[in-house]
Parts: sequence; C-alpha cells; structure tokens
Amino acid sequence: MKHFYTHLIEIESVIVELDKLDLSEEQKIHLTGLIDSSLHHTILDAVLSELSLEDKRVFLNHLQEDDHDKIWKLLNEKVENIEDKIKKVADDLKTEIEKDLKEARSK
Repeated sequence: MKHFYTHLIEIESVIVELDKLDLSEEQKIHLTGLIDSSLHHTILDAVLSELSLEDKRVFLNHLQEDDHDKIWKLLNEKVENIEDKIKKVADDLKTEIEKDLKEARSK
C-alpha cells in the first residue's frame, strides 16, 4: 500500500534481514505486513503529536480520502521539518526491528 510518506521511507534493509531468517513465504509476508503496520502507526503517532486538535481532524480527513497533496500541504504549513521528523521516527523503528531480526537469527 502506498502511504503519504512512502517516498521518504525505505524498508529494504529490514526486508534483507527478514529474508535471512528461516521462514516460510507465508511467514515472511505476515511479518512484512506487521512491520508495515508498525511503521505506519509510529509515523501517524509522530505526526498527530505535532498537530492541534482541529488540525488532527483535518489531517485524518485527508488521510481517509487518501489525498496526499492535501496531507503534505497541511503538514508543511503546520509542522516545522515534518519530513525530517517522519524520517527520524521511521529510522529509529527500523533500527530496532533490524536489531530484533538479527537477534532472532542468532538464536
């Protein structure tokens, strides 16, 4: 699924670590979905924490409509350095997931 932040985030490094585990294709697909969901919720939490109550309503409406242009217009008007903030929380989560996957592989 293409999210409004997809152009900012790459998860290939996580997928590479996931592929190193001895898992069935079904398990890999399931874990990839969980990783995507975790990333999505982490980014939404970071974005929402930067917005006022009214701006949260507008943002969620744009999100529901899947209108990426309106989402970015709102975020860039209301939140300073929003792209950097999204990248940071995504990178932090990816690092944690990669560490967990490496640990799981070593057991």
